[in-house]
Amino acid sequence: MNVIVSNLNGDRFNNLNVDVIKSISGEFSADEIVQSFANFFFNKMFLDVTAVENYTDVTVFKRISTGLDVSKVILFLGDDPVATSSVYISRLISMGIYNFAKTEDELKYLYDNPNSYKDVAHLQKIEETVPVVETPPPSVSNNTNSGIVTPPKTKIIGFKNFTSHAGATTFIYMLKKILVRDYSVMAIEINREDFKFFNDSNMISCNMHDFANVIKGYSNVNIILVDLNDGNICEGMCNDIIYLMESSTLMINRVYMLDNHCFERIREKKMVLNKSLLNEKDIRLLERESGISFYSVIPNLNDRLSNNNELFPFLERLGFYRRV
Repeated sequence: MNVIVSNLNGDRFNNLNVDVIKSISGEFSADEIVQSFANFFFNKMFLDVTAVENYTDVTVFKRISTGLDVSKVILFLGDDPVATSSVYISRLISMGIYNFAKTEDELKYLYDNPNSYKDVAHLQKIEETVPVVETPPPSVSNNTNSGIVTPPKTKIIGFKNFTSHAGATTFIYMLKKILVRDYSVMAIEINREDFKFFNDSNMISCNMHDFANVIKGYSNVNIILVDLNDGNICEGMCNDIIYLMESSTLMINRVYMLDNHCFERIREKKMVLNKSLLNEKDIRLLERESGISFYSVIPNLNDRLSNNNELFPFLERLGFYRRV
C-alpha cells in the first residue's frame, strides 16, 4: 500500500491508479513527516514538495533523507521554478534522493522503475555541491606547521575495518573535516547508509555496483574517501587502501580465531591501529605478536572536534601535507 502527502499539487495525484492506505494534505515540517511515517509500513510515498514546510530551502530534506527510506519516496516537484532548478535537484541527489518527478507521467514511471544514482548522475552539478580546488594555495596552516600538497589528480582512498567496529566510518568523517579546509573532498560509503547520520551532503552512500559510475561524477574532486565495508569489488578502483584495527584483546582474538592466517594476509598492507589506548611498549609488543608494522597509530579521538591534530602525521604519510 502507498501513502500520499500533498499540498498545492494535490490534484496531480488523482490519476495515479495505485492503492493508497493513507493520504494527508497540508503543509508539514520535515520532522512531522518523519515522525508520522518512520514506523509506518508503506510501499511508496508520493510526496508533494510544497507539502514540506520551507521547501525552498533544500536543506530541509536532509531530515527526510535521514529519517525515511528515501528509496521509497517519490518527490513531486511540479512546475515550481525553485524546486526544478538544476542546483536544487543536484543537492537532492547529494542527499540520496534520486526519485523526483515534474509530471504525472513521471510519477507513474518512477513508481514501477525507481531511479538509482546512475540514472540521475548526469543531473548532479559537482561545482554546486563541492568546493572544487584546482590548485590549493601553497599556504601554511599555523596550527599544523604543515604545507599543503596538491594531488596530481583525484586520489581515491579506501578504508576497511580489519577487526569489527574498528571505526572506519567515523575515521573518514574526522579526516574529511580536516581535509576539506585545503582540498575538495567527497566521502562515499559502500553498501550501507551510516553516512546519512552525519548530515553532510558531501558524504553519500551507494551500492558496490553503482560505485564506478558514482566516482566518475566526482572526477574533478581532489580526494575521495571510501568506506569499503564489504564492497570488495570496489577495492581495485582505489589508489590506496587503509585497514583499521582496534587494539582491544577481544576484537583481535576474535578476528584471529575466525582466520588463523589473517595477520599473514595483511602483513604488507597499510594497517592503522585506531582508537588506541595502548602505550608505546604495548604497541611494540602487539607488532611483534602479530608481525605487523603499523602504518600509523591513532588514539581515541573526539569526533565532534573540527581539528584533531593527532591525524596530521597520518595525512602527511599519505602525502597531503608536508612539514615545513
